[in-house]
Formats: sequence, structure tokens, C-alpha cells
Amino acid sequence: MGFLEFFGLQPTQMQVFAFVGPSGTGKSFRAKLVAQRYGIRAIIDDGLLIYDDEIVSGHSAKLEKTYMGAVRIALFDGKEERDEAVRALRRLKPKKLLILGTSEKMAGKIITRLQLPPIQKFIHIEELATKEEMEQARRSRIVEGKHVIPVRSNEVKKDYTKIFMNAVRVSLARKNRLPHLFPTHADSGTEMTGRQFEKSVVRPEFSRVSRKDIPQPTLARMTDHYARQYDKHIVIKKLAITFDASSYRLVLTADIPFGRPLAEYTEELKAFIIEMIEKVTGTLIEDVAIIVDKILPAPS
Repeated sequence: MGFLEFFGLQPTQMQVFAFVGPSGTGKSFRAKLVAQRYGIRAIIDDGLLIYDDEIVSGHSAKLEKTYMGAVRIALFDGKEERDEAVRALRRLKPKKLLILGTSEKMAGKIITRLQLPPIQKFIHIEELATKEEMEQARRSRIVEGKHVIPVRSNEVKKDYTKIFMNAVRVSLARKNRLPHLFPTHADSGTEMTGRQFEKSVVRPEFSRVSRKDIPQPTLARMTDHYARQYDKHIVIKKLAITFDASSYRLVLTADIPFGRPLAEYTEELKAFIIEMIEKVTGTLIEDVAIIVDKILPAPS
């Protein structure tokens, strides 16, 4: 710390952390654990700015009726929401901020739109959760429509009563499970043993929408068309379609061309397919799971 910073004459730049992983793998469930360990008081998750367990800015993407509407809120696409978040951050002046995102690229978009410093550390969900735990989280998301907002239930009930389901408590008792990820922080001012955090479980609006009937061959043709529109070199090998009372879910097996990070490619492809089908049909596509069978040689 410099002389001016020590005497409060020059503000210390905010430290930005990003907690990333695919949608539905348990990031919001574990967000407070990460924040507690790194001494972080401010969290951005799905369009909300949360500070000391209170929602201080934004409205949750989980109120949106479509997947792509939720993505736009999470990315602060709207000027009003962006400006509100920026003003709140300038007022609060947090020393550290944790951003939740489905990918490093998504976290990068958020810091750009909110005029934040570069991300100093990326923490990936795979470092905290086992494959079994992530799969359990995905099942809970897909089968039951359950999502988590990392704040106390009394905060969520104020504005989100219609999507609130119940509250759960998460303990920090497993403090030594990942010592390589969570080194001792002398300045955190916290003690992990026995500490608990309350989370709110909600069922988002886009999990409630009544499903419109679309013939499966039509949906398959649309999926193939939009996948090739996104990347003409992709080879679709198999498509499985499932549905419930509110939405469709697709499992796409494909060969993709070499040249881009796999996680980034599949997340963007998924978002594009969902956006186009929802826009054209007006029905809800809950998820598009993409299974990469082969990596093709880079197009010449």
C-alpha cells in the first residue's frame, strides 16, 4: 500500500474475482463460501449486486420468462440496470468483488459493461465441486426447476415472493477440503469453522411458462439449421429432444472444428440456438446440452 492510499487520499483499486462454470452446476450455491474465504463482501450474480447479504441493485434474471431474457439481465444489457449497478458500486466502494458467470468470457463482458478493473483471479466450479455434485445440481435444475439466489430468504421474499420456494443453509465446516484453492488469508478477518450461510431456493419464471407444442421433426430441423447458421463447419450427428409441461430440452451430439476454446464455443452455440428458436416459436427451450464427439481439423 502506498503513502497516499494509507492515509485515504488515493482510493485503492477494487480487486475483482470471477467464479465461473457452466449453467446449473452450483455456482450460486457455493458463491458465499468463495466470498467468505477471500474476504469478499460484494457479489454480482444473475443481474443482482449483493452486498453483505443484501440486494442493493438490479433485479434477478430469474424473474425473466425466457432463457435469453435471463441472459440479457445477467449481462447487464439494459442501460438503466448498468447505470444503477455502477452507481451502487461507486457508493459502496467495495475492496473486493466476486462475479459469477458461465464462462470467463461472460465475466469479462460484465466487467466491461460495469466499468470495472480487470479480473485478478478466476475460480472454476470444478475446483470446488465433484462431477457427482455438479450432476446433482444439473438434475435439480432440469427436473425440478430449482435455482439458488445467494442471499437470505427475507431479502428474496421482499421482491421475489412469487418465485420463492424455500431457504437452505450451507456450512463452512469443510474448511480443509481444498487447501490448494483456499490458502490462509491473514487479512480476511473471518473464521470458517462452524460458519453458516442461508441461501434462497427459487423457481424462475422461465421454468413456469406453459410449453407450446412443436412437432419434434420441426424442432430438430430448426436446431440443425441454427447450429449450421452459427458455424457452417459443424457436423450434427445426433439430436435427442425431451420436454415437460413448460419447456423443451435438447441434447446435441456434434463434431466441431478446431480453433476455439471448447467451453466458450459450446456456451455461445447453446445461447444462439436457444435465442433463435425462442424468438421464432415463442416457446421455452430450457437447455441445450452439447456433446462434442470429435474435433475436426481447422477449416482451410
